[in-house]
Amino acid sequence: MFEDRPFLATIDQRLENGRASVSVAIGRGNKQYTGTAEGTSDPYQRARLVGEATLRAVEELTAHRHSFDLTAIGTSDLGPVRIALAQIRETGWSDYLIGSAMVRDDDSATATAKAVLDALNRRISRGI
Repeated sequence: MFEDRPFLATIDQRLENGRASVSVAIGRGNKQYTGTAEGTSDPYQRARLVGEATLRAVEELTAHRHSFDLTAIGTSDLGPVRIALAQIRETGWSDYLIGSAMVRDDDSATATAKAVLDALNRRISRGI
């Protein structure tokens, strides 16, 4: 059951001349799928780029049979911990998919990618 779920493999963030490039690789079984996103290097924008790159990797995993929009992304304090939250819509669906992940070791990028995967895991595990 859990072996079929995609997992976060790597996140690569590059900053150059005020621009950011993010590459996220997710694994499933013995295969990896990569998504990328580019934009400004603003720290608030980078969370969105991580989320977008993660969605592009999931679309690669599904052989582009599905398309997703990142409608909201952010972090918030919840009691003594900080969490990343992702709100996603699949093209053609009216419902939102919501995911969360705890920020560990001040690594918001990893938590953001995991929140996106958390939002999509049920859809992915049902063979989307």
